[in-house]
Amino acid sequence: MVNIRMATVHDLIEMQQCNLWCLPENYQMKYYFYHILSWPQLLWVAEDFDGRIVGYVLAKMEEDETKPPHGHITSLAVLRTHRKRGIATALMRRSQIEMEEVFGAQFVSLHVRKSNRAAFHLYAETLKYKINDVERGYYADGEDAYDMRCTFAEQGKENSEVGELAAGVENVLVK
Repeated sequence: MVNIRMATVHDLIEMQQCNLWCLPENYQMKYYFYHILSWPQLLWVAEDFDGRIVGYVLAKMEEDETKPPHGHITSLAVLRTHRKRGIATALMRRSQIEMEEVFGAQFVSLHVRKSNRAAFHLYAETLKYKINDVERGYYADGEDAYDMRCTFAEQGKENSEVGELAAGVENVLVK
């Protein structure tokens, strides 16, 4: 079983380590501190039975007051040994629930590499994100990114179902 819980400052080093193992886009520790100090409700971790962090979501609220309130997924990672178990979905849903309920977000955005088919499937098929735009050369290596969005109002019934499941999402059975 994997426990999904809100991250604490004590989790940041393991979150960064998970990021380094899983993703080519890495962040300095001050960026993790910035997120947890500004939006602690939006950072969630998955820990195994030994208390080791095996996945995380790093998210924030965009601060552009000229646009409607919305969140942004900065980074999502699950260790390869724990993938295909619903952990990424559970992490994303917890963060999205908090964005909408705590901060009044109307939608959430993220960027995903065009070549990352597994992540694209998670976002488009499972979580119902839609492509908003393509950002040419978004990544440091020059790869394009899909700018994707999930509008909470459009999810309607799905959001209420997700809210009802929120209490049950803390424990994810590992197959």
